[in-house]
Amino acid sequence: MEYIIGIILLLTFFGLAYYCIKGHNLMIGFLVITLVWTILPLGGALFASEAFLESNPVLQYDGVKGLVKILNNIYQSAPEGWGTTLVNVCWGAWFGRVLMETGIASTLIRKTVELGGDKPFVTITLLNVVTAVIFTAMTGAGPVIAIGVIVLPILMSLGIPKAIAMFSFMGSVAAGIFMNPVNFAQYRAFFIRPDEMPDFTLGWYVSHWGFAAFLIMLVATTVLAALYLKSSKTSHAWAAQTRGAGSEQKNAPFYTLILPIVPVILKIWLDFSVIGGFVIAGFAALFLCGRMKGTFKENCQLVNKLYYDGVVDTAPLVGFLLTLPMFNSVATYASPYFKVILGGIMPKSELVVCIAFAVLLFMGLFRGPMTLVGCGAATLGVLSNVANFSVPFLYAVFAIPTITVNIGSCITQSWVAWGLAYTKVDSKDFLKLSIPNSYVTGVLQYIAAFVMLAGLGAEWFI
Repeated sequence: MEYIIGIILLLTFFGLAYYCIKGHNLMIGFLVITLVWTILPLGGALFASEAFLESNPVLQYDGVKGLVKILNNIYQSAPEGWGTTLVNVCWGAWFGRVLMETGIASTLIRKTVELGGDKPFVTITLLNVVTAVIFTAMTGAGPVIAIGVIVLPILMSLGIPKAIAMFSFMGSVAAGIFMNPVNFAQYRAFFIRPDEMPDFTLGWYVSHWGFAAFLIMLVATTVLAALYLKSSKTSHAWAAQTRGAGSEQKNAPFYTLILPIVPVILKIWLDFSVIGGFVIAGFAALFLCGRMKGTFKENCQLVNKLYYDGVVDTAPLVGFLLTLPMFNSVATYASPYFKVILGGIMPKSELVVCIAFAVLLFMGLFRGPMTLVGCGAATLGVLSNVANFSVPFLYAVFAIPTITVNIGSCITQSWVAWGLAYTKVDSKDFLKLSIPNSYVTGVLQYIAAFVMLAGLGAEWFI
């Protein structure tokens, strides 16, 4: 019976992959798959062999009370445990809105363009660096769009073809995400609960692999953009629009331009609270940029509005994050059946895992079975239960297709889809540029992951 249930579960896994690839709602998809993976494994335990149950105590439950306890864990305790992650997401979204409201982000970009002058490659390089640095602190579709409406017209006004401008901007956004504390907390929760492995902090992650991943993607994106630019024709169709828009905006004070990276620096340097860093840097930005000169009531309304707008930016993500822990929890009960079917073929060597994932990077596209913001959580559940891999290693293995491939290169990513509509770039033209970058960057990042994270001690296992 366990073989039959294992095969059915595997078919539902591919069904989820197809569902995600078609771009349907992830929250509903994970609710449905959670329900299916609850019924099949727990119901199948009533008909499984004694040997199978003895080797998998997780499937042993005592009558109705035992079943209710499992269901409470899946549908109540699991999503409750993600509260700390959601709080980080909301405060990070607020900080992003503050940087937009104060003009700090736009000022950084305009100063960068002035430094680059009329040399397209120099400007691309500088803008990529600044954009990546900005998105070590900002996250979400709202901030990406707000920065995109500044960066993209500037690039195109310099004669850079719009597809290359799109590719370069989205790649640099993804580079910054590799060191973003909000995204780190969000993805970390796929692997361990907030109270587990306190040593696996943003500072540890950045110093052991995160900065290398950030640098690899930033350099690869910039170099490929230069190569694409060298072989392309230029066009200056957007020049007048960009100059007109830029001249009407007021620059933020020069000394405030360091504020976007203050939360990240505090977290990495002192292991300071992420939310505390957002609050300190956010209110400093509001005061130093003169946005808090009204009455107490008006200032409170401004802060509330920025928080409201930030939470709205992240609302779809929050809905997904509240269903995902249910799925992660129920995967524990499905994994014994996957072991029966896939235990003999899933890679158990860190080197083989890196090679296999590097070859299959295309499966991170279209919310495929290697991206955590698609159905990669199912793949993680299978892989982590058929062999012992350290949490930091697994984090890197899945972060690459999630960030490099999906966030930076896939047309199903919300802000990439916006960018295609905004610049009128054909999706095929964008993918022709972004997919090669995914492979070049991804392969180099997997090499770094194996060199820097393979062979960690047993204290990193769960």
